[in-house]
Amino acid sequence: MPPPSSSAPPQRSFPLGSEELLSSSIEIKTAPADFRFPTTNQTRHCFTRYVEYHRCVNAKGEETADCEKFAKYYRSLCPAEWVDKWNEQRENGTFPGPL
Repeated sequence: MPPPSSSAPPQRSFPLGSEELLSSSIEIKTAPADFRFPTTNQTRHCFTRYVEYHRCVNAKGEETADCEKFAKYYRSLCPAEWVDKWNEQRENGTFPGPL
């Protein structure tokens, strides 16, 4: 059995450049709480935020910054597979929601 080593913790080695990544602060946000969706199941919340975003874009145009908050909300709540499917349905004119 090897002799006990000093009490200093082992040094971690990180790939080059990862020190900067570890020291930089990353801010992660999700949609704020919405009293219309009090339960833990966020399916309706996700769908509503997706519809709100596209209604905003239809009303104000693609280039407006006013709609960006809705985009952030639905992107943080909705699975990518759902968004892909809904985008495809919108393109085909078969999306079930009110836009």
